[in-house]
Amino acid sequence: MKSNCYCVIMAGGIGTRFWPKSRQSCPKQFLDILGTGRSFLRHTFDRFANIVPIENFIVVTNRRYFDLVKEHIPELKDSQILCEPIGRNTAPCIAYAAYSLLRDNPDAEMIVTPSDHLILNEKEFRRVVESSLEFVASRNALMTIGIQPTRPETGYGYIQKSNSEEVCKVKCFTEKPSLEMAEAFIECGEFLWNSGIFIWKVRDIVAAFEEHLPEHASLFGSIVDKLGTDDEKAAIEGVFSACRPISVDYGIMERAENVYVHCGDFGWSDVGTWGSVYQQSRKDRYANALSGDYTNVYNTRNSLISIPKEKVAVVSGLKDYIVVDTPDVLLICPKSEEHSIKSFIEDVKYETGDKYI
Repeated sequence: MKSNCYCVIMAGGIGTRFWPKSRQSCPKQFLDILGTGRSFLRHTFDRFANIVPIENFIVVTNRRYFDLVKEHIPELKDSQILCEPIGRNTAPCIAYAAYSLLRDNPDAEMIVTPSDHLILNEKEFRRVVESSLEFVASRNALMTIGIQPTRPETGYGYIQKSNSEEVCKVKCFTEKPSLEMAEAFIECGEFLWNSGIFIWKVRDIVAAFEEHLPEHASLFGSIVDKLGTDDEKAAIEGVFSACRPISVDYGIMERAENVYVHCGDFGWSDVGTWGSVYQQSRKDRYANALSGDYTNVYNTRNSLISIPKEKVAVVSGLKDYIVVDTPDVLLICPKSEEHSIKSFIEDVKYETGDKYI
């Protein structure tokens, strides 16, 4: 365990693609969607607790979720939870954590991870993370972890590697390609899925902000002395209101020259959609992924059906469908139309306000 290494968990998203289970009041990262007995956030914390000391964890979240973070990771002190007043994508989120560490420990190494991924082979995952930390420790390098793809997935970003070595420079990034392009990536053999997990030294990512996102560097650099003090909340309010929303991938990783990728193959999924939950779930002999103690299906195939445990459900005649029932919202849609969930939410919001969102 490395005492100078910090783990930053990004946990501020709303998780609209998991509506109606994921709501503004309790989004995806705080749910046990896979039925493991632990939330995504708790899984993420436990995964890194063998690599990073508990006192070196930082969770960046929306301020409305402060109490939920404390509930799911009670080991954290209040000071280890950084609260964003509004969401501004991953670059401002990472800058908030990086400039906080710059003030407290400018020589620190920094792992940045989403809060809602699935890792099946945690032993191999730990090896890849520790190998990445060793690589960046002696270099000016911005590291991302790339996943060996298993299918032409159109919902993930891709990384083109420069050679066949386990750690190598990145040629380019491609966001969510068409099916034809994804198939070409798989056939080519030079492309990895972008996991969204980053590893670097604090000084190196701050230098990258200064070079590639100077407006963000200026905003966060101007309040470094207020971070960790009673003036932090007001200072962060001002910075985030003035901060341009942008992802760290687009703002820094696609522009910097010192970007490397560590290839990994450890059973990774970002579990970003109901479709991906279906892929990861145990299925019956008709390829249905079922939850609920009293869910009865007839002439139904290749469907995900999520029913509250205490409810009796009878489902007949569905093929390739998603059915998600909650106490106040029922979603029924073909798996092929899952991309429309955001528009469904907008219609519900227009008709009823935020009550069911």
